[in-house]
Amino acid sequence: MRFYILVLMIIIALLIQVTLLNFISIWGVKPDLVLIIVTFDAFLRGSREGALIGFLGGLFEDLAVGSYIGMNALSMMAAGYLAGLTESRLYKESSLIVAFLVWVSSFTAQLINYILLSMMEVYIAPGVAFFNVIMPTAAYTALLALLFYRRFLRSNNKGLLYTDKI
Repeated sequence: MRFYILVLMIIIALLIQVTLLNFISIWGVKPDLVLIIVTFDAFLRGSREGALIGFLGGLFEDLAVGSYIGMNALSMMAAGYLAGLTESRLYKESSLIVAFLVWVSSFTAQLINYILLSMMEVYIAPGVAFFNVIMPTAAYTALLALLFYRRFLRSNNKGLLYTDKI
């Protein structure tokens, strides 16, 4: 049941991301709501689940908006896996730690996307990519994560996302 709820959350986040967030972009960038869910879940459940949810979330993003199918799936899978490696190492109650982890995950996913695009001979100047896309997107996503982490943690511990199997 938990898996289906996460998939539903990702679909809703993706719908919001491709519709409503177009109206509240800052400097032409918008936060990655799907990546927030992937990072939260990976941080609370580990790298295996982080990679799986990251792959699914990235694939949904690719199918909804991408012209390079699999690029977001690969980058989010890597970000989810890496975020999951911190599962037993960091304090789970701190929203600031999680916001920093979301920043790192977003930065990593965006950097992987940039590298993959350059491997497909799509040229974007490194300075433009870094300062106009990667850094602002990571910061915006991390700030937004501060608003939602407590709810996600509560749901993971006692609510809809709770399961006694780990």
